[in-house]
Amino acid sequence: MNQHGDESTVETTGTPAPGDERTVDPSALAGDAAPQGDPPPADPASELQAEREKAESYYRSWQRTAADFANYKRRVEQERSEAQRLANAALVINLLPVFDDLERAVASVDSHLAGLNWVQGIINIHQKFWRLLEAMGVQEIQAEGAQFDPASHEAVARQAGPEGRVLHVVQKGYTLGGKVIRPAMVIVGDGTSDAGQPG
Repeated sequence: MNQHGDESTVETTGTPAPGDERTVDPSALAGDAAPQGDPPPADPASELQAEREKAESYYRSWQRTAADFANYKRRVEQERSEAQRLANAALVINLLPVFDDLERAVASVDSHLAGLNWVQGIINIHQKFWRLLEAMGVQEIQAEGAQFDPASHEAVARQAGPEGRVLHVVQKGYTLGGKVIRPAMVIVGDGTSDAGQPG
């Protein structure tokens, strides 16, 4: 067989033939082979501004958290104080009828018995009882002779006397921490004189 006539034989050389359209631009090859360089350095001023904004954001978040915690603590303290006030009010309201009975007993002691030891003991108990109530924040509502106040007085009857004036106290009233826990039950003047004429 004639090897020179074999069309399947392809001779490859390192130099492309003139006019060969497959010729590759050497500059393109050089560009592909060139190593990738590091990215250009960031602007220090921009980095500083970004960090400052991040710090301000963290600071605002901290402020909000601190404010929320302060509000929570204040709310808890208020709820605790209110619960304690209500508990004290319930206790005082239950004690007042006992104190009323003791006070009436002291007021009704006959003068001939005033010097007896057991009578003096009851008087001392009454005084200690009142000091205990005062220590809890209880104050008596001043009513007799005062102008009728529906916020602290409860009218149970009207009699001849100056209009709107408290003439008698049927049952004492009390406040706890400045708030009325039991209004004073009073008799109020109706604006007429004892003879039935307007005062």
